[in-house]
Amino acid sequence: MGRHQAWNTITLFCILIFGFALATVIKPQTEHSETENRDLATRPPLRLATVLNGEFESDYETYLTDQFVGRDGWIRLKTMVERLTLQSESKDIYFADDDYLIEKHTGVFDSDMAGLNIRVLQQFAQKYAPQFGAEHMTFMVVPNAVDILRDKLPALASPYDEEDYLSQIAAALPEDTWFDAGEVLRGHSQEEIYYRTDHHWKTLAAFYVYQAWAQRQGYAVPEADDFEIETVTDSFEGTIQSKLEIHTRPDSIELYHYPDDPFYTVQKNNEDEITYSIYDYTALTTKNKYNIFFGGNHALVRIGTRAGSGRRILVIKDSYAHCFVPFLLPEFDEIDVLDIRYYNQRLSDLIAQGAYTDLLFLYNAAGFAEDTGVSRLTA
Repeated sequence: MGRHQAWNTITLFCILIFGFALATVIKPQTEHSETENRDLATRPPLRLATVLNGEFESDYETYLTDQFVGRDGWIRLKTMVERLTLQSESKDIYFADDDYLIEKHTGVFDSDMAGLNIRVLQQFAQKYAPQFGAEHMTFMVVPNAVDILRDKLPALASPYDEEDYLSQIAAALPEDTWFDAGEVLRGHSQEEIYYRTDHHWKTLAAFYVYQAWAQRQGYAVPEADDFEIETVTDSFEGTIQSKLEIHTRPDSIELYHYPDDPFYTVQKNNEDEITYSIYDYTALTTKNKYNIFFGGNHALVRIGTRAGSGRRILVIKDSYAHCFVPFLLPEFDEIDVLDIRYYNQRLSDLIAQGAYTDLLFLYNAAGFAEDTGVSRLTA
């Protein structure tokens, strides 16, 4: 009887393992995860060369992980078990106070890529410092929530200290071109300056940093009362929540409108279509509601205004800049917003032809450290 039970167990185990694997291979592939807002790995082509060098096996393992039958449900179940057993983290994400889900970014800042990106940024800054001068060139790498919201982390949390990495970036740049956004944000750490469920900072955080930066640059310094603040949603569940497949307290998204909203035009990726708003309200009907800013990421967005300042700025950025850029509208006649990750032409040509008076580099710390596209800065 014992032997039969053992064979039954082995048979059931094999059916489960090979059955799920077969079902994964047979089912239609999902190319994009709306929940996680990322492209999923698809079945790699079978080639002798990639089999021999191990690339096929590695890619196939990633494919099975991304396309596994019932993947979202298994992730959800795993997270529920971890929370029921009072674990303080899951998938490199802390379960923090006040319903915050905060990414740890383990190993991100001491990777080879993180170090390489500092060196590339240094070369870029040194190349263009003579053209812009320190007073017209700013590098702003914004700390992530794990650095600023330390008071909300679990008691035994030991996050990597981003400050060391940010200090390395600051030291590599020409004098007076670094702007310490972290110093500003730490003064407001008890306020809601990061999303609970997403990796971005909130518009309130961008406002505080813009205030301080505008003062340093000699621009008009706005106050909160100068804006009409519109809460466009209170049901935003962002990318961190999606990684865990759980529901916590959703976030709100706020837009800051100047009362006398300045007229401006928006052109994306040099296309013929001209629009008249930075905001894409249709994004509020989708999973990724943060795409209300610009409708998501684009290689190049050109914003023309009637500011009459004679200033033109190039903003090289990741998506942290999306809620920061609207504050620039009264100060610049043209604002070119460049995402180097998607821009396939030579950056040096764009700068040579753009007649820019100012340059702003704005990334989040983890995004900068991991971004393989930073190498294009020197093209």
